[in-house]
Amino acid sequence: MNEQQATKRAEEIIHQAVDGMSPKPKLERIGPAPVGACIARDDGGPDDRLQVRLAYKLTGVPGSEAKSLVRQARDAWVKLGYKFQSSDADWSKSFPHVNMRTESDDFWMDAITGVVNRATGEGLASIGVTSPCFARGASDQSTADSTAFHRTQVDEHAEHLALAHSSRIYDALHVRHAPAQEGDGVSAYQESEGAFVHHTWSTLPLGEEEMAQAMARVQAYFEAAGWSVRHVPTGTGAPALIARSARDGSVAQVAPSATGAVHVGVTTPVPPEQSAGI
Repeated sequence: MNEQQATKRAEEIIHQAVDGMSPKPKLERIGPAPVGACIARDDGGPDDRLQVRLAYKLTGVPGSEAKSLVRQARDAWVKLGYKFQSSDADWSKSFPHVNMRTESDDFWMDAITGVVNRATGEGLASIGVTSPCFARGASDQSTADSTAFHRTQVDEHAEHLALAHSSRIYDALHVRHAPAQEGDGVSAYQESEGAFVHHTWSTLPLGEEEMAQAMARVQAYFEAAGWSVRHVPTGTGAPALIARSARDGSVAQVAPSATGAVHVGVTTPVPPEQSAGI
């Protein structure tokens, strides 16, 4: 598999979920470029393979339809024989999400819904697909050997959670992302207290008023989603937000910079039983 084939297959899985939806949403790309470094690690060293991650907001329909769209995505994938990663979403929660995979070629997908206005019930929905890792520079005619698809002990569920949190923060900020810079993207690392998946990205530069509005929106999102939030002083005059999810232990940092850009970092812990050997 190469980048073109991985992207084509990811798009196919997206459209398998979306094309039969009613009402029919539009797809709006979320996040930076779809091709990034593989987060899997062999022997704790760097991994020069790549993987594709495509994520879209489902727009152009009433927010009240968000949960219905995610249910429809789930139903379409189930009919195709795709499997749940653990179990179906808990639809009684404010932010239920579906995590599934294709057994034949090991693509991972998620569909997420959440309430952004508790008074009206208005919500948002997004959908994403992540490919297996593939060899950098693989040609259309090449066949990747088995090591290109080897799953290491990095918990890929943690990666999906980190990317899902980033997507929701992007929706809440409602500001376009900047082109990917060095250091942006997904990485995995080990510290004395455990293993973690980390995702970083930045917005385009903002004016002072636009910055204040964006930070207020993302704080409102965190509070509505049940994250604990605190403010941390920065050199820019506008405080950064540090938020923690009680649900999965993820920590998000949303920080204004001197350039006017907002830097976002999401760190999600890998369960201890999965982190040995990273």
